[in-house]
Amino acid sequence: MKRNLFWLFFIFLLASSASIFAQSPSKILKQAGKALGGEKALQNVRSREKKGKITRLKDNAGGNFQAQTAQPNFYNESYDFGGFETESGFNGKSGWQRDSRDGLRTLTGEASRDFAAEASFRNFRWLNYKKDKAKITPAGQATVNGKTANSLILTTAKGVAIKLYFDAVTNLLLREEIPAGNFTKTFDYTDYRMVGGTNEPFTINAKIGEESYLIKLDEVSHNRQIVKENFDFPKISGEPLPDVPTLLKSLQTNEDKIDEILENYSYTQKIIRRELGKDGILRETESETNQLSFYKGRRVRRKTEKNGKPLSTGEQSEEDKNVQKRVAEIEKEIAKKEVRTVQQSANGTPDDENNRVSISEVLRASNLVNPRRERFRGRDVIVFDFEPNPNFDFKNAKSFLKFFGKTAGVMWIDEKDKQVARLEAVLFENFKIGGGFLANLKKGASFALEQERVNDEIWLPSAADINLSVKVLLVKGINVNQIIKSYNYQKFSTEVKDSKVDEIKNP
Repeated sequence: MKRNLFWLFFIFLLASSASIFAQSPSKILKQAGKALGGEKALQNVRSREKKGKITRLKDNAGGNFQAQTAQPNFYNESYDFGGFETESGFNGKSGWQRDSRDGLRTLTGEASRDFAAEASFRNFRWLNYKKDKAKITPAGQATVNGKTANSLILTTAKGVAIKLYFDAVTNLLLREEIPAGNFTKTFDYTDYRMVGGTNEPFTINAKIGEESYLIKLDEVSHNRQIVKENFDFPKISGEPLPDVPTLLKSLQTNEDKIDEILENYSYTQKIIRRELGKDGILRETESETNQLSFYKGRRVRRKTEKNGKPLSTGEQSEEDKNVQKRVAEIEKEIAKKEVRTVQQSANGTPDDENNRVSISEVLRASNLVNPRRERFRGRDVIVFDFEPNPNFDFKNAKSFLKFFGKTAGVMWIDEKDKQVARLEAVLFENFKIGGGFLANLKKGASFALEQERVNDEIWLPSAADINLSVKVLLVKGINVNQIIKSYNYQKFSTEVKDSKVDEIKNP
């Protein structure tokens, strides 16, 4: 009988342990939501303000701390130590950082991507992860400050992995590990108190890079009206900015010249397609390398590699035939255009063949805000945020402009060359193509484009990061996550005398 009782007790322990170790991510999040006050109460928090004191642990220097959030993705945080101030913010379009040592700058690259993810997380936590196409994966158990914790990894659609640790007993959030460019920010939470129906931590131990801090909050409040300007890029420079209409006019003129100069270049372009797996890891799934050149002003693309390997002899031969077909199509297009031009001249109607939408046109369809001067890649640049202009006539605009009418972002313009050096944008509303029948581009689609200066005469694309979700023909959903790298720009004469593929292969 005693032996039976022993085995029953042993089985009970195993079952209890299994219930702790085998909890699903959804169950952990459900318990955490309940511990924090319930999902409904959490969803009702549309803005949050925190105020208190911060101590830098290495020297016990102290100062004031303040943080605020407002939906959908506004975030601002600031603190100071004896006059040395540090502040960062995300205004829905761009992220920025300011401190007394390095000054004010707009975040770019991984730092920008990570901070945008943090701003969204600060507003919605994990509540919208399914809607945002993020993944939640288990990361096992860990010990956080002596407490057993269940850990999860929330990976955004762009591959930003935020690690969360929840108390295995109370289910409260104990720790966050959030990437920030080339380092990680760690926040440990204790001293939870009820504020407006939700549990908020009033003590935070933070490790940001190499520095460690203790934050003691005096006040946490919800749903106060926070003016949008609180999140904007600080205005600290007294140096006058160039006149925006004149800048856009110069940008347009240069773009027209760039189109002509670009025809004198061939270059290599590699497209890397990625996919966020069920395990929350962003992996490369396939790649394609092409050589791009121009034939009589039209772009010609010739594939040379697939998944990092050169095409076989047969595949390359077939690809060269496709190039030959493209050259023949260009000849036909030119002939048709010449006939149409003659007819339009006889009828007195303008030639509307050119459907190209330039960056300067896009900017005229946008409101330009927060202009500032910065340094980017060693160059003086004018940076500004852009957002949809409600007074622009999008109804009669080109389709590409209609798309940009629903985007917001940030742009860097080289002040001397009057050319775009970098652009980041995100889609704020769903965008329907063909009335939604052909495709429906989901809100949150984003892309970033960066250019480099080539031969001291032209800025050409060097990298693009595209992330979007689209439903095609009302049925199939497709997620696009890819990197496009352009490099090896070589100058040559574009006026090919005949349609030999060899002349395109070896300009």
